[in-house]
Amino acid sequence: MKALTTIAFVFLSILVFGQKSIPSAEVKTLDGQSVDIQEYAQNGKITVISFWATWCSPCKKELDAIADLYDEWQEAYNMELVAITMDTQRALAKVKPMVESKGWPFVILSDANQVLRNALNFQTIPQTFLLDQEGNIVYTHSGYVPGDEYELEEKIKALGK
Repeated sequence: MKALTTIAFVFLSILVFGQKSIPSAEVKTLDGQSVDIQEYAQNGKITVISFWATWCSPCKKELDAIADLYDEWQEAYNMELVAITMDTQRALAKVKPMVESKGWPFVILSDANQVLRNALNFQTIPQTFLLDQEGNIVYTHSGYVPGDEYELEEKIKALGK
């Protein structure tokens, strides 16, 4: 019995202390205003952070697919998506017109200086992070193939319970 209690304690400790929270990092709005990503990550909502770029075809496909489901997800799960472009300072002029033409309904931010990307230590995009209501990273996914949005929805649904 003592061994079982010890195993249970270790497992729960890993669950509680093994979660990584989103780091404090400065990103910018498309109007150039600086914001800390934690303002979005620690808002009491389930938050999806998706890193993308205008030149990344799979990124745009992922965000298009999520945009089709976004209103439903917001209503059902009290969640928010923040799409963070990795476009360079020079390429940022393309972002706003593209977002407007796509009609993406989510928050769009820029990490042109790659501060957040470096803090999260990932290499490829699209890169998606799912955060719980306290801002802890509970799931991450790299790349996109059609249908990945439904896997993400299942993860969101599990958090919303």
